[in-house]
Amino acid sequence: MTGNPNSIKHNCDHYADHRLDNLHQRKYEKDADICIVGAGAAGGVLTDELSRAGFRVVTIEAGPFWDPQSDFASDELSMQSLAWNDTRLVAGKDPLTMGHNNSGRGVGGGTVHFTGVFLRFHESDFQVKTQDGLAADWPITYQDLAPYYDKIEKDIAVSGPKIFPWGSFHGPYPYPEREPISANSEVFRRGCEKLGIRSVVAPLAILSAPFAGRPPCINRGFCNQGCLPNAKFSTLIHHIPRAIAHGAEILSDCMVTHLNLDKTGALKSVTFVHDGKEYEQKAKAFILANYCIETPRLLLSSACPQFPDGLANSSGMVGKNLMTHTGHDVYCKFRDEIRLYKGTPVLATSQDFYETEPSRGFIRGYTLNAHGTRPVGLAKKLVTENNIWGKELYEIMRDFNFYAQITIVGEVLPDPGNSVTLSDEKDEYGLPRAVVTFSYGENDQKLVAHGVKKSQEILEAVGGEPAFVIPDTGHLMGTCPMGKDPTASVVDEFCRSHDIPNLYICSASVFVTSGGANPTETVMAIAARTADYIISEASK
Repeated sequence: MTGNPNSIKHNCDHYADHRLDNLHQRKYEKDADICIVGAGAAGGVLTDELSRAGFRVVTIEAGPFWDPQSDFASDELSMQSLAWNDTRLVAGKDPLTMGHNNSGRGVGGGTVHFTGVFLRFHESDFQVKTQDGLAADWPITYQDLAPYYDKIEKDIAVSGPKIFPWGSFHGPYPYPEREPISANSEVFRRGCEKLGIRSVVAPLAILSAPFAGRPPCINRGFCNQGCLPNAKFSTLIHHIPRAIAHGAEILSDCMVTHLNLDKTGALKSVTFVHDGKEYEQKAKAFILANYCIETPRLLLSSACPQFPDGLANSSGMVGKNLMTHTGHDVYCKFRDEIRLYKGTPVLATSQDFYETEPSRGFIRGYTLNAHGTRPVGLAKKLVTENNIWGKELYEIMRDFNFYAQITIVGEVLPDPGNSVTLSDEKDEYGLPRAVVTFSYGENDQKLVAHGVKKSQEILEAVGGEPAFVIPDTGHLMGTCPMGKDPTASVVDEFCRSHDIPNLYICSASVFVTSGGANPTETVMAIAARTADYIISEASK
């Protein structure tokens, strides 16, 4: 059943035919065992694991239930609809660009349009305070997540190199590495080799061979626009169909607007809106898997007499320590054509600068990805991030095929000043809009400068001429950190709220530090671990 395009379509069609009737008849149905808010990377895993364990699961998703064959296209403009594009207010010295690069809306969430880069965190990522004297340690270690990393990689058939030279896991991956790689990745790897920097073909949640009825990747290159052939993993095509087959109910196009407590302080239900009408879903336990902006927005806007500062917020940490990754894009121009649009966006990577090296003058580090891009996306960033217009923009885009690109995935340290708060402005649901405040710290800026310089050196080593740098970001983390101390964290090591025993928060929201690698695999590993804990607790 898993991943088979025909069974996916059958399950989705069956669901779509009956969803509206289910909503109208909801008051006659039994309460759920578990209600999950959000059907992205974490929500998809949780829905699958818990429904297969026999729980009656209802998962509520704000966006559509996508059909890859009819909803995805090789079209940059139309596929912007895959992101969460609702208005969010931004502030700070380095205000974030919201939307496609750090959010998803619809069943599958961000996994529908992510690049598929699938990297584990390192042991040091969980012990930054102990090792480097700043930030905080996680209440869990790499060893706690290692079996779940193994499980997820095997379950979705991650492709990757036989030997991965960094961190604790050195390969091999379940499926062989992708080949051939793009010209941009070839240039990156040759530049690394000339400078003595190690690089590998990137581990990817994209098939290199047939798996469960799905075809291998054909290098179509529109991973960020949704994978029409289903060669790229998403929870939309993998976990959700399997969960539906085990009885899970997915309510799409349903926006959760309020969390409702009973007199004892336990969560009794969520209110959601579909087609302008309000509904209520009751359950024994609830999991917020709706990511780093919507989770604190929902908790804060559901404030009540028991929790006047927002639900689960006795620590005052809900909405605090928002983190992103520095996603600076470094471009060099070549004499020969590179054709950045060709092939899977990321096909080569290096983590030689991942760990702290005191001689650099900053702590922590980054991953370098040879990152392709599409022309409309590049032009938009040049205008919005670099303020390049007119003749200069025309000349860059005219020579689009001659540029190579490296993207830095750099660790940003947690800072309470980087936050999600509520504005006085309301959206169409009557919810306060989120205010997303972000500024880089001194350590972050030093890390970026080092990464930009190193990227330019790599491309210059094989004939590239430095062209421009786009100061982008990607991946949101934090705002509801996990920890053992209830006065300094929102959830415990199993993502259970310190304040509300039947509430879990499970997504990148619970990250304590951001690491220097794409976070999706860690999000999914945490979700699988949380599911195991819930299953174990229920059996006692």
